[in-house]
Amino acid sequence: MSLGAPARKLVLAIIDGLTPEMLERGIEERRLPALRFLSEHGSYARGVSVFPSVTPVCLSSIATGGASDLHEIPHLVWYHRGESRIVEYGSSLGAVWAAGLRGTLRDSIVEMNRSHLSAAATTIFESLEDAGLVTGAVNFTCYRGRHDHRIRLPVAASRNRWYETVKGPARFFFFNLYESDDVGSPLAVRSRTAGSVDAYAVAVGRWLVTRDGFDFLVYYLPDYDYASHASGPAGTEEALRRADDALAELLRAAGGFEEFLERYAIVVCSDHGQTRVERPARLEDAFGDLSVLSPGKRSREQADLAITASNRAGMVYRMSPAAPGAREISLRLERIQGVDLVLFREADLVVVRRQGEELRYRPSDHGWYVEGDPALLDAGEYPNGLERAWRALACRAGGDVYVSAAPGWEFTDLGGRHHAGGGSHGSLLAGDSVVPMLAAGFESTPFSETPSIVDLAGIVKTHLGLGSPGDRLTRA
Repeated sequence: MSLGAPARKLVLAIIDGLTPEMLERGIEERRLPALRFLSEHGSYARGVSVFPSVTPVCLSSIATGGASDLHEIPHLVWYHRGESRIVEYGSSLGAVWAAGLRGTLRDSIVEMNRSHLSAAATTIFESLEDAGLVTGAVNFTCYRGRHDHRIRLPVAASRNRWYETVKGPARFFFFNLYESDDVGSPLAVRSRTAGSVDAYAVAVGRWLVTRDGFDFLVYYLPDYDYASHASGPAGTEEALRRADDALAELLRAAGGFEEFLERYAIVVCSDHGQTRVERPARLEDAFGDLSVLSPGKRSREQADLAITASNRAGMVYRMSPAAPGAREISLRLERIQGVDLVLFREADLVVVRRQGEELRYRPSDHGWYVEGDPALLDAGEYPNGLERAWRALACRAGGDVYVSAAPGWEFTDLGGRHHAGGGSHGSLLAGDSVVPMLAAGFESTPFSETPSIVDLAGIVKTHLGLGSPGDRLTRA
């Protein structure tokens, strides 16, 4: 299938970790000229993320139009049952060293897209490219596309050159490692505190817009999230100003703000929220009498459990038939200070426990069949909580038990690190899960009454003439 060029091409700009409160305040106080311009010429909504609300899960959901039950990326760190090992995408430097630097680089740069992302899911890049459109991505971690790209660094003389070639969109810029075009971009990872990754995106984005080099572009700005982890979501005004500057540069590359909207539609959003955390908790403390898999061990027989925690969500995998069942694991985890919800499957139901209370549910013809008090997953506290939890527990790569952190708490990662004193995310709670969604250049608002980041792929396809917003992108 091949399409003609759309009337307006489309940019999806993602400011990682941006909260609605910070965006709305910055626009109201006139500190964000680019975002204010877009808000005055478009529509705005508060949407919801997925669970766990951590970047690899969220970006995979944006790229595929489905939650982790579709794309099968369960968390920032998880246990690979097929390969009997822990996968770590980069929770912290300590976690990277604990999991192994080479393995983390391989998993986060290459294997997440090559082998971890489900073959049953179709990314928005693949879908649009199959229709003859030109797609692009800047630093976006869920990048799987139809075009081969060779790494720009010298390739070692090794038979196991796993990093040499990856498949991405036609216009593909993944930091300085893979670049489809020579744009003279600066070094991306040189000063995260000064916003160097976003500065790299600016250089690439400017080059692409001045050449009208795409039909669809993901313009990913991760430095805001980095600042929010360090200072907390209330201490990120400078980082947000830099993100607004990055958007302004993209708009000016078209000749000006108004001129940009004559050529392009744009959606600006976040992938997840952020909340302040003050105290760390160790999920391992619930299992002092059991053997817990360490990152360096590979055999299932060496441990009773694998615990994969990061930020404000965690998972527990049963490694041995003699290990406690999901319900007993859940009861143990409930006693850990800092745990808000514990979730697991029991027959055809998802079970949610909090402080001795229990809710059991499953989908029904009329929404949800529920046993127990529905207030346990109150929609105000846990937006779209039933749906998000159900889909997380349906992920084949996910743990037997999921844990969501209480307000102000974070779970330590494989290296024992945490962001106490700063910001974090990952839980089912609203602060981690509600995201701003801003659109301009559309004939009418593209957002539904209950918008979600999983809607974005459908919004892109609809705008570019390939389907309806409710479409789920699969290869079935």
